[in-house]
Amino acid sequence: MNKPSQNPSDALLKLENQLCFPLYAVSRMLTKAYQPYLQSLDLTYPQYLVFLLLWEHDELTVKELGEKLLLDSGTLTPLLKRMEQKQWLSRRRDPRDERSVIIGLLPTGRALREQACHIPEQMLTRLGMSAAEFETLRAQLNTLLTQLS
Repeated sequence: MNKPSQNPSDALLKLENQLCFPLYAVSRMLTKAYQPYLQSLDLTYPQYLVFLLLWEHDELTVKELGEKLLLDSGTLTPLLKRMEQKQWLSRRRDPRDERSVIIGLLPTGRALREQACHIPEQMLTRLGMSAAEFETLRAQLNTLLTQLS
């Protein structure tokens, strides 16, 4: 097999020189690392993210959830319907604006918070990072996310 010619732009197209691939791979592996903790609660990773927001805010509109999770309503709505079927949350029209749907926690959804409170600590231990290293990395990733938005 012939080796492609080596001009300066060739290095830019090597997988090992890309930022996108390690971020993609880490994202997939990190999501997979959450699975054992979430399976015991019968949660998927996207459901966990919804719960993190609802445990913090108690109620949010679908639009607010979508903005915070960077998900469109076409992705979010089926997820929320499944969570409603499990009686973790309620969906109701906003009486002030019929176009808006308010998502609120039900008692079973609130109760999951207590069971999930150990997950962040377990993940930090699994990552083998100090709290300071974690905070530095999180800040860098949030800066990158802001720059890309």
